[in-house]
Amino acid sequence: MTTTLLETAYKAIDDKKGEDIVVLNMEGVSLIADQFIICHANSGRQVQAIAKEVADKASEAGFITKRIEGMDMARWVLVDLGDVVVHVFHKDERGYYNLEKLWGDAPMLDMAEER
Repeated sequence: MTTTLLETAYKAIDDKKGEDIVVLNMEGVSLIADQFIICHANSGRQVQAIAKEVADKASEAGFITKRIEGMDMARWVLVDLGDVVVHVFHKDERGYYNLEKLWGDAPMLDMAEER
């Protein structure tokens, strides 16, 4: 079975204990990516660890990380994997930016069904 980029990124977040993981299907909603994954962590160090794990696991699976932004501040780290964009927030920032509401017209994907 071939693991998709979305599954690889989701599992990496889950493995590093990312919290409240939400996957938005951006197809037909945004030209930026096919899916957004949004999660948060309880500390800056955990935010960085999750972002690094996503990039590392994607690379190991043969996917390319286009860029990572925000690692220094570790408040909102964006990992651009092309078709999948991962947003890792510090728990204090997530509610402020509220991407789920901003992209409210994008349907949520249930990754439990994908497994």
